[in-house]
Amino acid sequence: MKVPGRLAITAAIIFFLAGAAGAEEKKAIPLIKPQMDSGRLLMHVLKERKSSRSFSKAKLPIRVLSNLLWAASGVNRPATGGRTVPSAGNMQEVDVYVALPRGLYLYDGKNHRLSHVSGQDIRVLTGTQPYVKDAAVNLIFVSDGRKMEAVAPEERDALSSVTAGAMAQNVYLYCASEGLATVVRASIDRPALAAAMGLRPDQKILLAQSAGYPRK
Repeated sequence: MKVPGRLAITAAIIFFLAGAAGAEEKKAIPLIKPQMDSGRLLMHVLKERKSSRSFSKAKLPIRVLSNLLWAASGVNRPATGGRTVPSAGNMQEVDVYVALPRGLYLYDGKNHRLSHVSGQDIRVLTGTQPYVKDAAVNLIFVSDGRKMEAVAPEERDALSSVTAGAMAQNVYLYCASEGLATVVRASIDRPALAAAMGLRPDQKILLAQSAGYPRK
């Protein structure tokens, strides 16, 4: 006689979880297809690549944000799922989190969209420098230990750091091409930021990178 009650509770839990998942799905930000016919000559972009620490508070258009994230870690070989950056054994062990004024998101490179993580503006926590709170976007490069189980523990930091460095450089090159300001940073209160992001113990913050329009 008690089984129907248990079934009702189970059904209610499933319904609640499905509703929560649906709500998160609605908060996701779809990105537009990267524009392959835009940009400048590579040598010119390399010549103008630099770090900038003065940012306007202006938001990035979805076109620019889409291109920037694809440059950082988008799929450039759909047949294999290969990315714009190298990773040992194609582990794709570094995730790109995106701190925006409207909240925190995780870049889903496979589907080229931003998955909602939280509605909190945590930009101020992405670095110890005062300008981080003003930048339109703060990227956080996070290694995922679950994706590196086949790698010896003493090698994981080196391998994931190479991937994160390649991501940062791709963002530098895109920003130079687009006339944006950017700077990569390692000065971070990692425990505070990890707590705000809700990271697991096996996730590690490697670097953060601010990007946006330069302050005039």
